[in-house]
Amino acid sequence: MAKRSFWAWGHESDEPTAEQMKTAADELSKRYRVNLDPVSPPRPSDISLRKPRISPPSSLAGICVSDDHDRAVHTYGRSFRDRIRAFNLDFPNPPDVVARPRNEQEVEAVLEWCSSSGHAAIPFGGGSSTVAGFEPPDGYDGIVTIDLEGLDQVLEIDDVSRSARIQGGVYGPALEDQLRPHGFTLRHYPQSFEFSTLGGWIATRSGGHYATNQTHIDDMVESVRMVTPSGLWESRRLPGSGAGPSPDRIAIGSEGILGIITEAWMRIQARPVSRASAGVTFPTFAAGAEAARRIVQTKLWPANCRLLDPVEAAVAAGMDGTVALLVLGFESAEVPQGEFIRHAVDIARDAGGTIDGANIRVSDGSKNSSGGDTGRQGSVGAWRNSFLNAPYVKNHQAGLGFVTETMETAVTWDRWANLDQTVRAALQDALDRVCGGGTVSCRFTHVYTDGPAPYFTFEGMGRLGAELEMYAEIKQAASDAIIAAGGTITHHHAVGRLHRPWYDQQRPELFAQSLKAIKRTLDPHGVLNPGLLIDS
Repeated sequence: MAKRSFWAWGHESDEPTAEQMKTAADELSKRYRVNLDPVSPPRPSDISLRKPRISPPSSLAGICVSDDHDRAVHTYGRSFRDRIRAFNLDFPNPPDVVARPRNEQEVEAVLEWCSSSGHAAIPFGGGSSTVAGFEPPDGYDGIVTIDLEGLDQVLEIDDVSRSARIQGGVYGPALEDQLRPHGFTLRHYPQSFEFSTLGGWIATRSGGHYATNQTHIDDMVESVRMVTPSGLWESRRLPGSGAGPSPDRIAIGSEGILGIITEAWMRIQARPVSRASAGVTFPTFAAGAEAARRIVQTKLWPANCRLLDPVEAAVAAGMDGTVALLVLGFESAEVPQGEFIRHAVDIARDAGGTIDGANIRVSDGSKNSSGGDTGRQGSVGAWRNSFLNAPYVKNHQAGLGFVTETMETAVTWDRWANLDQTVRAALQDALDRVCGGGTVSCRFTHVYTDGPAPYFTFEGMGRLGAELEMYAEIKQAASDAIIAAGGTITHHHAVGRLHRPWYDQQRPELFAQSLKAIKRTLDPHGVLNPGLLIDS
């Protein structure tokens, strides 16, 4: 089994080579007119953590480990600040024990041990959090990370209702591998798909493949089963219900503070056969945004409706840096998609977009197909490849002083133009002040009838050794601007520890008090992921 890297995105085999690190240093040197020497990444043998302060009871010893590598892997996610700290071998507060339960009974036993002993219990999915969603909290004399990778099966498929009972620890690729022989798919592909789990998607309200309509994992959940320190929490399987507040909606987005999601019935679908895609260019980002708004408000529901500003379009799709790019895609298992893509393109053209008709790609598995392998050629294919490779490319830039990160939000259309201007200005001002300059770009990851979900990227050349302080100042300025402009502090990255200050401003105080009451009922000793969403 491939071994996870303790600092980089992916496995140890995905860590950058010396040549890749040199290439990254050369590229950044040229871009920012500095002289950067390539560095060597840390090795597993370099890890030296504090000794574990607790030991599991003998009944759990067979599913628990305390070696340095495992504990390092389970300390940080994969945000910019996580990678820098791990790259620098900075692990002041690792978990003491990593538990890997193989069934629900063992999950219950681990929670009972933590609750009775006062140890913090940290649920762990795939380790891809970018918001410190499972980072161990301070103030506990024992920390146990509970890795659900042993609960990784599709247990049951209801092909009449098109739903499946699936364990929470299954990773994205393994989930799809188990559904594929039955002709089904969950069709939920966040950028972290390779290193994230179903339980993690549900706990963090993950945003996935669909850019419109079924954008969040919320839309695919039929019922949730969760183990809490006070007992099992399981909702009834229903296509919909008006019976009071939804127990599923309390579990979805709970970020591990109420219980550990061990199973869920999920709505699945037949695998797509018909596809269509197009890349439409616009003279400005604003014109592209108007096109996206018109398309989504017609309720054509394209699977892909992602808008890239000129900077993003140049970097990720090979454009010339003067135009914005709207990436459109449709798919279906039953219905040809040619007419849908043509309607969407007509709307985009009416909004000022440009596209050669030959670049509209349609594939329905028949002689009517046109444009080649849909979604994998031209600007659309270039964007897709860049999207999938982006987390790996960031591995190459570690240890050079480079400061870069992404932040996402959502806002209503009437506030969009002001938010775009406000956040860009805050980011650029902070970059100029902190890094002496830098670049800000934006794209839409999801689009709703009442507003977009913009995703900002910033980068600048920092000072080696001061990256975290520089990043924190930029992040603070941009997050303050998002809240002031009426946006959400997170659309799909979750709250975690990183976004708590702004989440506290966003959510109603009475809701926080209500959530505390629920936590007291489900987790009376307050051991589950303390400090997330509400104070311990």
